[in-house]
Amino acid sequence: MAAGLEPGSDSDPKDPYSMLGVTPGAGFDDVQKARDRVVASCGDDAVARARVEAAYDAVLMERLRDRQSGRLSSAAASASQVERQQVSAGVPSSGNGPAALLTRLRGMSLPAPSLSGAGFMPDLQLVQGQGLVVRSIAGALALLLLLLAPQTVDLLLPLSTIAVFISQVKRGRRPLGSLGWTLLLLVVGLALGALLSAVTVQAGLPLGVEQWQALPTLLLLLAGALLFA
Repeated sequence: MAAGLEPGSDSDPKDPYSMLGVTPGAGFDDVQKARDRVVASCGDDAVARARVEAAYDAVLMERLRDRQSGRLSSAAASASQVERQQVSAGVPSSGNGPAALLTRLRGMSLPAPSLSGAGFMPDLQLVQGQGLVVRSIAGALALLLLLLAPQTVDLLLPLSTIAVFISQVKRGRRPLGSLGWTLLLLVVGLALGALLSAVTVQAGLPLGVEQWQALPTLLLLLAGALLFA
């Protein structure tokens, strides 16, 4: 009998996620692998296999309802994008019958009109692990070059803009949305820099005009690389 289906186990037999041994935030690949693993452990027990297939269908149906109502999480949104790519490429699902049909239907469903997650608005989530270290070091070096070598401004801004765009794409955002938000950060930063440079010139503060113009832009781009997902 499959794990999570045995009498007396800690899993809730009415909870499809518990039966598959995954969390509600698990990606599509993890759910599919869990289904295959539990089905394999059922052996020749047709009843247990049917329960696993029913749990798998229930998970897909819940994801579909969440997607249509705009309650889809970032992890699930990324998973649905993978599913849509698999469907459009003609990659068959590992399951047959209702599970495979639900997977195809979910992949072809229209996105919910949501302004969060993988849609228009980016999620503000601090990058973790090695990505945080790399982005922080790169941002500190860019600011240091701006202060010590003002002639590098024309190189720093394009490189920082490209870096923010790539950072968002690597974190799962769509390229078009990533490009739009990167350009918005650039425009807002340059506008703030123009105001700041006008004030600092009148006040006689150190640093050149180009440095003051670029400083807000670099700070906004660094914030975008660290937070936008």
